Amino acid sequence: VQLQASGGGLVQAGGSLRLSCAASGSIFSINYMGWYRQAPGKEREMVAIMHTGGVGNYADSVKGRFTISRDNAKNTVYLQMNSLKPEDTGVYYCNMKIVPYYRASPHDYWGLGTLVTVSS
Repeated sequence: VQLQASGGGLVQAGGSLRLSCAASGSIFSINYMGWYRQAPGKEREMVAIMHTGGVGNYADSVKGRFTISRDNAKNTVYLQMNSLKPEDTGVYYCNMKIVPYYRASPHDYWGLGTLVTVSS
């Protein structure tokens, strides 16, 4: 299984970006999808997560500005980021907990990350 993230880039404060992360390979089901980020000199932190129920949970710092969504048919998770701030700068990683085949245990997978830079 591989996760491929895309959509990062340079944007001015107040702008928007949409990140995508597609899973490929042997996939029976995906129990969990999420986005994390790591700013320079800081630890990785949760940004937004979504379980199979479809309800998103967000870090307080992004509530009301970011929206996580998923397309189960495409094994893809999205992160719509609006009203971006310089403090949103960092490498964004997607994370999925995937069951590779019937009756297998779920495994944790991470994408390589995509850089988001917000200029002031």
